[in-house]
Amino acid sequence: MAVSAARVIAGEWASGKHSRLFPSPAAAITAFSFAIAGLASFCTEADGVLSSRVKIFDRDLKRKHRDRAAWLMGGKNDFVDSVAENLLDRLEDCKKTFSTALCLGGSSEAIRRLIRGRGGIEKLIMMDMSLDMVKHLKNTEQNYVSNNLETLYMVGDEEFLPIKENSLELVVSCLGLHWTNDLPGAMIQCRLALKPDGLFLAAILGGETLKMACTIAQLEREGGISPRMSPLAQVRDAGNLLTRAGFALPGVDVDEYTVRYDSALELIEHLRTMGETNALLQRSNILKRDTALATAAVYESMFAAEDGKIPATFQVIYMTGWKEHPSQQKSKSRGSATISFEDIQNHFRSNEVS
Repeated sequence: MAVSAARVIAGEWASGKHSRLFPSPAAAITAFSFAIAGLASFCTEADGVLSSRVKIFDRDLKRKHRDRAAWLMGGKNDFVDSVAENLLDRLEDCKKTFSTALCLGGSSEAIRRLIRGRGGIEKLIMMDMSLDMVKHLKNTEQNYVSNNLETLYMVGDEEFLPIKENSLELVVSCLGLHWTNDLPGAMIQCRLALKPDGLFLAAILGGETLKMACTIAQLEREGGISPRMSPLAQVRDAGNLLTRAGFALPGVDVDEYTVRYDSALELIEHLRTMGETNALLQRSNILKRDTALATAAVYESMFAAEDGKIPATFQVIYMTGWKEHPSQQKSKSRGSATISFEDIQNHFRSNEVS
């Protein structure tokens, strides 16, 4: 699949479609060089990776959202930058370096801009499902501080990762994986792409912001409810996702960010610039103008601060997992303990008395 995709890109380069993005056909298929090396197996070919047939999101529509976000991008996005910084800070806690890394969709521009040598990364592959977003990333490359970092750009889908197994040392996804139809399957592919002792870092949105306001407005204006908010993972699910995907030493933590807007409509515009608007398959294709205005009014009446600003809380779930390696710490088998918690408790109690 990856080889045929490389042929398509090379053919489109010859027709002029990719001449601005890649300087040559060879450069156009560099991102697929993992595929051309012999008869290597790929992440999408593993058993069980594509086991989920349930489709929740319209991936074609999400790609269009990413196209629009590439056009709308401009200026500083404090929320996205904060999430990217917090995600990359985890690399500073690691003693090992990661020479080859893959950055998956989402807020990849912030990751590339803020990485600043962290993790000892020498080669960074930037992948997005939107060609326009990849072009935007390529065209803004000169704005990055760490221009000595070798950066490759490719168009690819997180649900069908076109990467050879055991070829990467780090996979980073900042605010992108929550749009996949099979999140465990996508995470399994990320693990397969990693070399042993490789690191997986991801930040996804959690919680149910705006759902109540839109529901109330639709009930009032249209007499029914159409799905407007995408289902987001809960904190309790994140650890299970890492374990199900086969990661060792799973770690999960949560941050909440409150962003203040002049109006609820400005909030919606912010979501558009991030590519975070509704992509449910069962959505209503038309959001009526009066329903949109009613939603904004309901949200403002429920959540507006005294100064008139509209606060919106984003819950971000950070996930960390490692591909198994013999050098990693392992938990002892059940029943192997030589001391009970009761003994420990009695020990501390005796120290308090003395």
